[in-house]
Amino acid sequence: MFLCSLMRRLFPTAQPDKQGGADGRILQVDPQTAIQWQARGEAVIVDVREPHEHAAGHIPGAILNPLSQFDPSRVPAEPGKHLVFHCQGGRRCGPAAERMMAAGHTGTINRLRGGFSAWADAGGPVER
Repeated sequence: MFLCSLMRRLFPTAQPDKQGGADGRILQVDPQTAIQWQARGEAVIVDVREPHEHAAGHIPGAILNPLSQFDPSRVPAEPGKHLVFHCQGGRRCGPAAERMMAAGHTGTINRLRGGFSAWADAGGPVER
């Protein structure tokens, strides 16, 4: 267990979701990797928090699609880009990812490990 944690810290990349969702197509991604993807224009970021949370601070360019009203059809398909779901702390994006897969999404969904809080703590850009 310790060795796995150490390897994830030394080599931050997208990791399989602990729940193994959707046949390994739902992954956990660390904030640093997601920040790099966003900076290079390689990510579509979906915020599944509620509107008041999004208004208090959000990732620039993130698409608001709250879990309470989650609509898979509002998630744009952008081939060649990483699809990243995030919430506040990393829990709500799991059910959103599962709903997306149940609606027929065939690609990979990256869940932001630690959510928006981890993004901000890692120095990711935030709009308020």
